[in-house]
Amino acid sequence: MTADLSFVSLILGASLPVQLVLLLLLLASLLSWAAIFDRWRLLGKASREANRFERHFWGGGDLGKLYREVERQPREPIGMASVFTAGFREFVRLRDTEGMDPTTMVEGARRAMHVALSREMDRLEQYLSLLATVGSTSPYVGLFGTVWGIMISFMALGNVKQATLSMVAPGIAEALIATAMGLFAAIPAVVAYNRFANDVERLHGRYDDFAEEFTNILQRRAHRS
Repeated sequence: MTADLSFVSLILGASLPVQLVLLLLLLASLLSWAAIFDRWRLLGKASREANRFERHFWGGGDLGKLYREVERQPREPIGMASVFTAGFREFVRLRDTEGMDPTTMVEGARRAMHVALSREMDRLEQYLSLLATVGSTSPYVGLFGTVWGIMISFMALGNVKQATLSMVAPGIAEALIATAMGLFAAIPAVVAYNRFANDVERLHGRYDDFAEEFTNILQRRAHRS
């Protein structure tokens, strides 16, 4: 309990710039943790949805039936299902257009899938820039608070005739809290960013591979038509 009170008293006794730095780092840490939990939930759901859709898609069923099942869902399709519905919808629309050649149908479906894939990647990459910013800037913000606090402590020593360790230690301790807070905000953000960026890259590869394979299927279907 004494240590907690001493820690709190150091923060309350710090200079105003150091307190502002600590408040900024605390807000950055809270935002990064909110982003971490949000991305952890969303990326896990996207991976499970991709696994489930691939099992249905490669299960040998009719593509038209699968499309109608996805469209009947109460919520808008996401992930791999969104890429599939965008491509199949455009393919059917062009196929029903009189005088449309197979190459145009396939290219139109490919472009629609590319747009849907880009939209899905934007959704998955949301908040990653926040984690990168917090991870890269928090240590420097904390270092600024530390430098400022130490500078104020040494400036105060100029007003006394004899400096002792007991006079310098509190000022330096409260200044070093800013560095610790900067690392506390930065380390989880950096670890989470690296993990989530890798997950997003893997999902992008899966979506892109599916789009290419689906394009080949549509190409064969277009030429048979």
